[in-house]
Amino acid sequence: MPRAGPPQPSRSTRNRRVAEASLLLASALRTIAADVDAQFDALLPVPADPRAGLYRAMRHAAIGGGKRLRPLLVNATARLFDADPLQALRVGTAIECIHVYSLIHDDLPAMDDDDMRRGKPTVHKAFDEATAVLAGDCLHALAFEVLSHEATHRDSHVRAELVFELARAAGPAGMAGGQMMDLKAEGASFDLPTVTRLQAMKTGALISCAVESGAILGRVPPDARTAVRGYAHDIGLAFQIADDILDVEGDEELAGKKLRKDGDAGKETFLSLLGLERAREQAAMLVDQAIEHLRDFGNEADLLRDIARFTLERDR
Repeated sequence: MPRAGPPQPSRSTRNRRVAEASLLLASALRTIAADVDAQFDALLPVPADPRAGLYRAMRHAAIGGGKRLRPLLVNATARLFDADPLQALRVGTAIECIHVYSLIHDDLPAMDDDDMRRGKPTVHKAFDEATAVLAGDCLHALAFEVLSHEATHRDSHVRAELVFELARAAGPAGMAGGQMMDLKAEGASFDLPTVTRLQAMKTGALISCAVESGAILGRVPPDARTAVRGYAHDIGLAFQIADDILDVEGDEELAGKKLRKDGDAGKETFLSLLGLERAREQAAMLVDQAIEHLRDFGNEADLLRDIARFTLERDR
């Protein structure tokens, strides 16, 4: 007779574990948000000269609001490989600089033309378009200033690899290239592989960079990063599918921005190509795959597992 497997936890036990994981993740998100805000506050003191408006615009965009998912991914992956959490915070803040700059520029009239972001006026509305362009430019530069500083890591080779990975993720082969594809998506008939590539670049590249950077801080050689790279790829796509679902079903007040713009613009999305139920199934499958990539890790990977599940559970 086949040997009986280990007893399965009861439904009440599973529900308790899910609730405990949610509380731990919520606490981790609050902590990383406060820590990143403190970093930006220290990095962006407002000078008593004509640049004051520029610094205020950068602070307006960077401080307060946002999920801080990318800094949390750096922190969680760095923890997996016993890297310094203060170094991980600096790297996470640098990646957040790139993310915030991209939001400032995406919101401009020349691109998505949005009035609200993270529950407050976009930078070009709160200030003006020229200041918004410069604020984005300066946050882009600040990211590499932070990464290349000795406080981020004493080893110049580690700093160089961090700079390389972020530059690649932010440029034409990553986030900016994905944004260009997104601009061309309006009125085009993109198929599923094209939409998948677009989102892997526009959204997934910085998520992958965050995970990769945590491994770099832990001095994990490139050929030993397969598991975390697979994890990052899958949660990046799951995150975007969840975004597409929220764009249709979400609450604008909770989201802090205008929703249903992609459908109004005639853009193909995961939702338009797959339908709602298949999109949900695909996102759930990607989350399961992401968690499976971490099978060789123990409890030290629980935060990464919780983040994967969070991609489907979030409401903004």
